[in-house]
Amino acid sequence: MIRVVLPYHLRKLARVEGPVAIEVEGPVTIRAALDALEARYPVLKGTIRDHGTHRRRPFIRFFACHEDLSLEPGDTPLPQQIASGEEPFLIVGAMAGG
Repeated sequence: MIRVVLPYHLRKLARVEGPVAIEVEGPVTIRAALDALEARYPVLKGTIRDHGTHRRRPFIRFFACHEDLSLEPGDTPLPQQIASGEEPFLIVGAMAGG
């Protein structure tokens, strides 16, 4: 069971408060975590990753154990602290502007 922290707009869309707990089958990778999240909250499909390519949407970032994993491939394993539920997997809405 891993914990996922969503940005406010995605929590509102999924109608959840605080971190969500999801069960990940097999190796705990970025892709597996996002697949499990979208399976549990289908309304989030297409908001974090593109429907067709499954690429990360612009202005969405992934963090695990204070490390930015946003540019890592989907099959990148998440740290053991994330897989064990000790630390949360963070999905962050990035900001831009001047």
